[in-house]
Order: sequence, then structure tokens, then C-alpha cells
Amino acid sequence: MLLLAAPLALANLLQMAVYAVDVIFVARLGQIPLAAASLSTTLFGLMMWCFSALTGAVSPLIAAELGRGRHALREVRRSVRMALWLTVTCGLIGMTICRFGVEIMLATGQNPVLASPAGAFLALLSWSMIPQIACNVLRTFVAALGRPVFATFITALAIAVNALGNYAFVFGHFGAPAMGLPGSAVSTIITALITLLSYLVAIYTDRRLRRYHVLGRWWRSEWSRFREIVKIGLPIAAIVIAEGGLFSSAAFLMGLIGPAQLAGHAVALQIAAFAFQVPFGVGQAATIRVGYHFGAGDSAAAGRAGWSGLTVAFLFAFVAAGAMVLFPRPILSVYVDVNAPANATMLNFAVQYLVIAAAFQLFDGTQAAASGALRGLQDTRVPMVLALLGYWIAGFGTAVVLGFWTPLSGLGVWIGLAAGLVVVSALLTWRWLGRERLGLLLT
Repeated sequence: MLLLAAPLALANLLQMAVYAVDVIFVARLGQIPLAAASLSTTLFGLMMWCFSALTGAVSPLIAAELGRGRHALREVRRSVRMALWLTVTCGLIGMTICRFGVEIMLATGQNPVLASPAGAFLALLSWSMIPQIACNVLRTFVAALGRPVFATFITALAIAVNALGNYAFVFGHFGAPAMGLPGSAVSTIITALITLLSYLVAIYTDRRLRRYHVLGRWWRSEWSRFREIVKIGLPIAAIVIAEGGLFSSAAFLMGLIGPAQLAGHAVALQIAAFAFQVPFGVGQAATIRVGYHFGAGDSAAAGRAGWSGLTVAFLFAFVAAGAMVLFPRPILSVYVDVNAPANATMLNFAVQYLVIAAAFQLFDGTQAAASGALRGLQDTRVPMVLALLGYWIAGFGTAVVLGFWTPLSGLGVWIGLAAGLVVVSALLTWRWLGRERLGLLLT
């Protein structure tokens, strides 16, 4: 579990560093551009998480096919091909939605001063959607085939590309125009394309991966496999929408409270999301390991793989929570100038929100690992229902009540986020505990 999870978790952390580069550069432009970028990337990120989860349903299928061992090469190739078909479909839908960014911002009650630059930024950013989703599919493929370290190195390359791109296009260096906020979107597009090209180069230069010819006969349809990915992936996407939608709606709620609270929320949430990438990587590894043993029909090994994932995720979340409580200002200094008087109000809010983020780290890590283990058993429908109940009834309901009907304001919104994670973590762990009784181990 550790051998598989470590490079995946590191790749996730590096991917967050890619996003953090955007925040670091945009934050230098001022509070308004940062708030506008936060609104745009919140909506864009929600769609990306949703579509990546939908196409990422290929992960348990690949793992099970490898576990069964019969015609694995052909079956894996079919699964990857149809996942890439689904990538293009999802990307076109997402790009269409992004074209109505300004209207979406105004419909949710956002300040017109923020809505206009946020909508323009979102429309430009949408061109990176298809290559980013495709990268996620190829990343799943290389990890399941025992090459997760490729994802680590390629994501590290993406950090350097995105940093240079932001430096060039946001502020106008290396002969590039100083585009300001739109320059960050241009950098993201370039980074996505180079990342996709890097995955293809890695796959076709590695002897083991090259054997699968994942782009061979790319025009050939396998509709039964396409439907299987969608069948497993839709509930996973719904879970992502439930959780990501909760956090995204929190950004819009914070926007209604005030720009300073929204900016503080954006920075604090970036840190919480950064820490979450390790348990998320453990959950990805749990899906592959549990799925492999599920395909092989070894229920005892599947159980050990799942419990290993839960243990590792919990231990790391405990360490991350301690760091947020003990060293909030040094952590925040990575993103903003903590000594600048102009950032004092935003920084005060961000420190408060980090305390709540520390509290829900343990539950967020546990639910990520439990969800990943259940996906390895191709159990996604009931976890979807549990996630919807936990995130939107317990989580969003608490956030609205405490955020707008009590003096807690933005702090109340974050308490709502924590409440949703606590409930979902408990429900998913309960289902994993009852996997034998519920018949989830039957292939």
C-alpha cells in the first residue's frame, strides 16, 4: 500500500502545488483579482473533480482486469480507450458551461465587480479542461500498471512549467505581454498540454506500458465498456459533486458575507486541500489494491488492503491537523505576505478557518480512504446516497444556519463543512465494516 500510495500522494501534493502557483501569482495582483479567480476556479475545479471522478471509474475496472488475469492486455486497452472517449464528451460539456461564467456568477448573487473578471477568466480557463481530464485517465493507467512514479515526475515538471508561465504572462517577462489575471489561465492551458504530451511520451517509452497500445484503434467503439465506466463512474461523480459542491457553495456563501472573508476562505481552503491530497492518494491506492484482490476473488487480501489504507490516511491526517493548529501563520506565509497591513483582515479570517480545517482533517482523511476502498469493490451507489445525505443535509444545512443566522458568520460556514465530513466519514466507515454482511465482496 505504501509503495503505491506514496508516489500517488506525492503527485497529488505536487498537483496542488501547480494550483498553488496560480494563487501565489494572482494574490500579488490584489484582493479583487484573487477573489475573482477564487470564484472561477471554484466552479472550474468542481467540474474537473466531477469529470475526473467519472472517467476515473476506469481505475477499479483496470485493477479488477489485472487481478483476473484473463486477456488483461486487451481488456485494459479497451477500458482506457473508452475512458478517453468519455473524457472528450465531458470536456465539451464543461467548456460549454464555462461560456456562461458571468451569468452563473450573477445568478448566485455575486458582486458584479467580481462577476465580470471571474467569468472572462473561466471562459479562457476552459480550454485546459479536456487535456487535464485526459491526463487523469492516463495517470490512472500508469499507476494501476505499477508505474505511479511517472505521475510524480510529470507533475513536478508541470509545477515548473506553470511557474514560468505565470511569471511570463501575468507580469510580462521573457518578452510576453503582461496580461494580469488572464495570463494565469494561459499558463494553465500551456501546462495542461505539456503534461498530456509528457504522459504519452512516458507510456510509449516504457516497455511494459507500451505493450498495451492505449491509443491503438482509438476510433473503435466499445459501447458495453463505455456504459460500464459510466455506470460505476456516475455515483462516484455524484459523491465528488456532493463534497466538492459543499466546498464550492461555501465559497459562494463567503462571497455573500464579504470579500475579505472570501479571500481568507480561499487561502485557508487551499491549505486544507493541499493536506487532503495525501489521504486522497491513499484512497486512490486503496482502490487499485482492493480492486486487484476483488478481481482475483481474494476477500481476505481485499480487506487487508482496505484497512491498510484507512490506517495510513488517519495517521497522516493527524500530523497535518497538528501542523495547522501549531503553525498557522508560517503556513499561510507561503501564500500571502503575513506582514502586509493590507492583508491583516484577510489573514485573521484565514487563521480562524485553519483551526476548523485542522479539526476536520481526521474525518476527511478517513472518508477518502474508506471511499477508495469501497470503489475497489465497485460499490459506488450506496456511498453516493450516504455522501449526499451527509454533505448536503448535515454539512450545507449547518453552514447556512450558523453562517447567516448566528454571529459566527464565516466561521459558522466552516463549522458546517466540518459537520458534513464527520457524518460522511462515519457512514462510509460503517459500510466498509459491514462489507461481508452486505455481500460487497462477491465478484
